[in-house]
This record gives sequence, structure tokens and C-alpha cells, in this order.
Amino acid sequence: MNAKELCTCKNIKCKYHPLNHDFGCTPCIEINLKTNDIPNCYFEKIDPEHKHKGTKIKDFAKFILDKY
Repeated sequence: MNAKELCTCKNIKCKYHPLNHDFGCTPCIEINLKTNDIPNCYFEKIDPEHKHKGTKIKDFAKFILDKY
């Protein structure tokens, strides 16, 4: 399975989305590591319909704690 089939992110307008280039998930992971963010696919794995308010590591930690 390639990244274009695997990616669950609904933000397909994002320039880092695998549908918009041929580098798989690498650009998304790279930018998120640089900015201390968590990729949308992590949030969507836990709750596909969740509308998170932030994408920082602390936002993901709060999301997990609130969910479980």
C-alpha cells in the first residue's frame, strides 16, 4: 500500500498531503517534527470525526486524556 492510499488526513489541500506530491508521508512528518505538531492522521485514527482545536503535542496529549 502506498502513502496516497494509506493517508487518512482529510486536509487534501495541504501541500504536504501525499496526494499533492510523490514523497509519501515524509514531508508531513518532517514539518510536524520541526513545529512540534502531531499529524492529523494521529487524531483521526483515534476519532475520525473529531474536530481538534490544535495540533501541538500538548493538544494531542489532552485529546488522548479526554478520550480515554
